[in-house]
Amino acid sequence: MKLIFLGLPGAGKGTQAEVISKKLNIPQISTGDILRENVRLGTELGKKAKKYMDEGKLVPDDIIINMMKERLNSDDCKNGFILDGFPRTIKQAEALDSIIKIDKVIFIDVPEDVLLSRLTGRRVCKNCNNVYHLEFNPPKNPSICDKCGGELYQRDDDKEETVKKRIETYNNQTKPLIDYYENKGILIRINGNQPIDKVTKDIIEVLQ
Repeated sequence: MKLIFLGLPGAGKGTQAEVISKKLNIPQISTGDILRENVRLGTELGKKAKKYMDEGKLVPDDIIINMMKERLNSDDCKNGFILDGFPRTIKQAEALDSIIKIDKVIFIDVPEDVLLSRLTGRRVCKNCNNVYHLEFNPPKNPSICDKCGGELYQRDDDKEETVKKRIETYNNQTKPLIDYYENKGILIRINGNQPIDKVTKDIIEVLQ
């Protein structure tokens, strides 16, 4: 099954994609993870992408599309995949249509004020990349990872000013995708403002 997960930053796309990918035994493909890995390794793509990511802006289409085209041709995508964070623009969606046919688009719907609280409270371990939330999933010590004892930090793109920019960017560029996929008859809306396991249950029900 070839799926796309859509939603505002912090709506829970990544969390749900991870759970559903294990249940369906298909890879979760997150442009965010691929981009951050390239930034960490200092690749040419990473250097180009970093300046956009630091400002909360979208990475240009040509960089993303070429990267995704290569990824979707991998052997582990033969039985399907979940795209998390791609496409983000109509141009990317049209480019994706020319590469592969998508079965369903899951739109996880969460109000903006809820997302602001979710994102600014997120903390990540510098060592093992484990993710916490100061309100919903707090570590025992606010600055230390429970798993490995590494230092926790707030990503630049989780700071309030940047989060507001990310939401604004999403509304301007990514929101039109909801209409795009609704017109194709493959969009499914899921209420994301409820417990994580309930969101998962709702997604599994619509996919069966």
